[in-house]
Amino acid sequence: MMKEIRFSQHSLDKLKILSRHKMVITKEFIIETISNPDKLETQGDNKQIAQKNLNNSLVLRVVYQEFVAFILVITLYPGRRTRYDKNNL
Repeated sequence: MMKEIRFSQHSLDKLKILSRHKMVITKEFIIETISNPDKLETQGDNKQIAQKNLNNSLVLRVVYQEFVAFILVITLYPGRRTRYDKNNL
């Protein structure tokens, strides 16, 4: 069983901005990215970056921090696979 996932106001704002640019990303897809990432990186200050393919050219990167009781999604952004997924092209 996975911890509760909470979304920062910033991450919710990012979802709105992306949808205005015709890139609709659901909270379910973000949760799936965290629970079953294609790639996972750790940042020094206790943050994780989960990555999942969106399509042939783009990946979604979700920056989050895990606490005892929950996981907080800090931000998210699409990126080019050529930049972030060099091993799997």
